[in-house]
Amino acid sequence: MASKRRSKIEIIGDILFLMQRKGGKVKPTHILYGGNLSHDRLKIYIDELLVKQLIEEITDGEKKFFRITDNGLKLTEELRKIKNITDAFGL
Repeated sequence: MASKRRSKIEIIGDILFLMQRKGGKVKPTHILYGGNLSHDRLKIYIDELLVKQLIEEITDGEKKFFRITDNGLKLTEELRKIKNITDAFGL
């Protein structure tokens, strides 16, 4: 069985769900590994999520973190609804 490439929305969902599971605040390396992304692709997605205000960048001392925003949490709720519907129809 050939592996299926993830769509853009699936990758965004994976990143946001990861952040939500980790308490809303994660280091970039956790997103990199948890999202199974290359560094270049991670940067592209992080930049887009920042621009769309789904996540925000925060610093704690010298460490950089990303935190899911209220808009990001709303998107995860909607993505869960969509997944439940598609699963119910076997799609």
